[in-house]
Amino acid sequence: MKKESPLKRRLRMLLAVCFVPLAVMVVYLIITMYRFSDRYDAIGENIAVANKYNIKFKEDIDYIMYIIVVNSERAGELADTERPHVMIDEARGAFRNVYDQTEQEYPRTQLGRILQCLDTLEDRVSEIEQDALVTGYYEKNMERLDVNIRILTELIQEQIQKYIYYQAADLEVVREGIRLDMNRALQIIGIMIVGIIAAALLISRRIMTQITKPIHRLCEMTKMAGRGDFGVRVQEESTDELALLSESFNQMVERIGELIEGIRMEQRNLKATELKLLQAQINPHFLYNTLDAIIWLAEADEKEQVVRMVTSLSDFFRTTLSKGRDYVSLRDEETHIKSYLQIQQFRYRDILEYEIRIPEELYDCCILKLTLQPLVENALYHGLKNKRRLGRILVSAERAGDKVVLRVYDDGKGLTAERLAYVRKLIRGELEDYDSPSGFGLFNVEQRIRLNYGTAYGIELNSVYGEWTEVTVTIPVVKK
Repeated sequence: MKKESPLKRRLRMLLAVCFVPLAVMVVYLIITMYRFSDRYDAIGENIAVANKYNIKFKEDIDYIMYIIVVNSERAGELADTERPHVMIDEARGAFRNVYDQTEQEYPRTQLGRILQCLDTLEDRVSEIEQDALVTGYYEKNMERLDVNIRILTELIQEQIQKYIYYQAADLEVVREGIRLDMNRALQIIGIMIVGIIAAALLISRRIMTQITKPIHRLCEMTKMAGRGDFGVRVQEESTDELALLSESFNQMVERIGELIEGIRMEQRNLKATELKLLQAQINPHFLYNTLDAIIWLAEADEKEQVVRMVTSLSDFFRTTLSKGRDYVSLRDEETHIKSYLQIQQFRYRDILEYEIRIPEELYDCCILKLTLQPLVENALYHGLKNKRRLGRILVSAERAGDKVVLRVYDDGKGLTAERLAYVRKLIRGELEDYDSPSGFGLFNVEQRIRLNYGTAYGIELNSVYGEWTEVTVTIPVVKK
């Protein structure tokens, strides 16, 4: 059996001095809170049961008995749960259960009165039900309804309200008891904390004197390594955990020296990694409006529209996530933009028409995820939306040798010559105006294409102000 090191044994003693008293305090608090919590919950449940019958029971019994008196035939059509005897039995069972769980004398007295009234009420109900079937007892039954039934139900309601009142008062007593116990517990905890601190200071002082010297030596070596001297080594003669720490430090410094060259190589790829992270910034900002539309449809009970919208939104984000993959098939990209356009067509049905022409033979071609959707989004928000009348978006694809050419065309407002030149500079990275939504989205797509496929590929923007805009994407043919 491996012998425990002195340092570990001393630290274990320090832990025991701190932990054992704290554990005792926690157990004490748990027991105290559990005891009062049980009582508090029981009273709350009893009040909930009584409150259930506070108003509704009187209204239901009075109404059903009125139906029995004025129309005995209709009374025969009542459901089992609506029959007065069933309702009285259910109330009796509920209050009997509360009675059995209640220990205080006055609430038990109130519950006993409620149970007595329920028994009397059941007798009076039986009398009326029997005479309701006999001709000539209408006036008598109406008098019984007023004198017996309604007065009894009102009396039951008053007894229930008194019971709820006194149970609520009992809750305040429980709360006061919890407060007193907590104050007492805090006093005990304060005394124990002072003792724990005193004992911990005495033990920790001894431990600190035995470990501060080697730790100070280790800190000096660490500073030297921090200044770039990875040839430093710590010599430790002891056999405790500090010796193991020193050995690990020596190994770490040696390993860091080996990794420095690797870090230099990683820095060369840093720019590529940063550009790749721009993909995460292509954010479907229309999510909030889409969720609002779904809520509106649900409130309007448009179930089919809700299903269609949710399905489109699900397809949209399924492709967006793509299980973390950077590339998807052109078929998946088509599904992605189709889901996006279906959602947007609901919001902009008066200004948006779209068509997607992608040959099936290109479906298996791999494409960088989220290539077309930002372009389609730009066409909608900066083309058709500014046009303010019905417009059309056309997404097409064709193969040109070893390349795939994708086009996103819209007959929206278009760009002026000055704006077109400005956005082209943004796309090429000659300007840094990321406050321009359309320019930044196109720049993002351009940089990701060039990073992943090379500088021979990218996007091209053309537009005629007031007539149309077209974005052309050129990528290599890569099969799955």
